Amino acid sequence: MTTQQTVLVEPKETTSRTEEFFQRLARRYGATALRVSLAITFLWFGALKITNDTPVGDFVASTVDWIPGVTGSWFVPFLGVVEVLLGTALLFGRGARIVLPLLFAHLSGTFLALVTQPDVTFQDGNLLMLTTEGEFVVKNLILLSAVLVLYGRRRG
Repeated sequence: MTTQQTVLVEPKETTSRTEEFFQRLARRYGATALRVSLAITFLWFGALKITNDTPVGDFVASTVDWIPGVTGSWFVPFLGVVEVLLGTALLFGRGARIVLPLLFAHLSGTFLALVTQPDVTFQDGNLLMLTTEGEFVVKNLILLSAVLVLYGRRRG
């Protein structure tokens, strides 16, 4: 009696020169591009808060107005200053050990709006239907992930 055996052969992974080039490019510049783009985002959003030109000023203020002693009139510009400082440190690659956890904490805090203002962040109370403000908050998942990647690549 003969037993027939089937051997599964994995196809050899082939990488084109073009793909290898882009992989080298990503390894060499990807983290820097991520850090700089995150820095620009924080510098830009922070500057808009400082000058009171942000379209989300009232939204941000309403998120924290339940905290005693906190009013949007000083909190929003203060938050803008913090964002500009963190963005500047990111841009110049300084203080990552402190800056990245602070960014993570700041971004995590933005999700408070989903709890304090569900009528503003969700359409008709439907947790699956975000409003523009809700999308503004949820997009911070991407920024949080960027911070995690940068923190994971941090040296010494």
